[in-house]
Amino acid sequence: MDDSPRTILFDKYEMGRLLGQGNFAKVYYGRNLVTNESVAIKVIKKEKIEQGKVKLVKQIKREVSVMRLVQHPHIVELKEVMATKAKIFLVMEYVKGGELFAKVAKGKLREDAARKYFQQLISAVDFCHSRGVTHRDLKPENLFLDENEDLKVSDFGLSALPEQRRSDGMLVTPCGTPAYVAPEVLKKKGYDGSKADIWSCGVILYALLSGYLPFQGENVIRIYKKAFRAEYIFPDWISLEAKNLISKLLVVDPEKRYSMEDIMRDPWFQYGFMGPIAFSIKEESHNLPSAIEGSLLDNEDEVGEKEEDGGGIRNNKSSSRPFYNAFEIISSLSHGFDLRSLFETRKRSPSMFISKFSAAAVVGKVEAVAKKLNLRIMGRKDYMVRMQGTKEGRKGKLGMTVEVFEVAPEVAVVEFSKSAGDTLEYVKFLDLDVWGGNLGVLLWYTKKGLFLIISRDLD
Repeated sequence: MDDSPRTILFDKYEMGRLLGQGNFAKVYYGRNLVTNESVAIKVIKKEKIEQGKVKLVKQIKREVSVMRLVQHPHIVELKEVMATKAKIFLVMEYVKGGELFAKVAKGKLREDAARKYFQQLISAVDFCHSRGVTHRDLKPENLFLDENEDLKVSDFGLSALPEQRRSDGMLVTPCGTPAYVAPEVLKKKGYDGSKADIWSCGVILYALLSGYLPFQGENVIRIYKKAFRAEYIFPDWISLEAKNLISKLLVVDPEKRYSMEDIMRDPWFQYGFMGPIAFSIKEESHNLPSAIEGSLLDNEDEVGEKEEDGGGIRNNKSSSRPFYNAFEIISSLSHGFDLRSLFETRKRSPSMFISKFSAAAVVGKVEAVAKKLNLRIMGRKDYMVRMQGTKEGRKGKLGMTVEVFEVAPEVAVVEFSKSAGDTLEYVKFLDLDVWGGNLGVLLWYTKKGLFLIISRDLD
């Protein structure tokens, strides 16, 4: 019988045994009390990251941002982010099969097994690249296996988003693990993150088929010297087709290295591959603004303590017009208690702003703008409008909901949320110049937790 201490988290999750521990976070096994689903819960103390280096704060924000952006069957899923005044809780998919590294450490894999894992790895990494994300630390220790022996990519702490690139599209920060890092990353002249990921995938494939790494040495310098010359030897048991693929991946010149398209056309890779994996992303159980409000507790920092009415969670389901006062807006968006920056995935347009018009006027203007943008009005109830795009996107037609909350007779909060379709397309579509100019934007919320004045018509 397991006597590990258990804690109830937000009346939703039961936290059990400790799974792992780092410098600033602990990971616990958890269980969803409603669905009985197993989860992993990473607990981060705000005090530790706030007192640490700025880079640590950025790393956590980036990891959360990326994991919310790259939802894929072969990437560990971030299910929910919650917080108290002192702690941040990342609820993630529980992957119980362990690290792929454990299999490699026992020796080489059969070629068909190695091919399956490599196909799943490429499918996940290609999806990341299509979202503008590069991992930058791909290695067997960051690849996990689920109960079906399917691969899951994890640990996006060193990953890069498009806004981190220079004007020429290159990255400059050297990072990664010595045995897996691409040569150009260390040259400090700028590198293509996607090409660097492909090199790492080549090292992983070599390790899966060989049982050891291609570039070895007594120290890091010797490893780097061999990598810079692509100096490695194939064992006899690797097939000629697999050798050919690896030799196209471990190419020192990134311009001559295989691309993702080249990999997917390769005969060895193609064997048994069903093409790009079709999957559907579950709609997020919460949208950005409600997630912020719903994940914050203004009461004492006791996990499992029930929140009193009027705390951080608010639910406006009444058929009557919702009404916010200025204190509620400021407190809900206060920088000190706000998790919005954790959810930022790109330089996105605002999902919430304040308009100088009344709620009724805003709703009318929303419908007028929707018509100009060829959006179909799917429904209207009180001060909520549901809209749908007419074109098929990456994940079907884009659906949005706009809800208006009146603060004063001529001041309203306008809140956008995605109800269907692709998140990246939604972010691009939500352009302040289009919506803001027509809806009389006075103030809008930025990534840094500040209100910027767009118009000074508010007395």
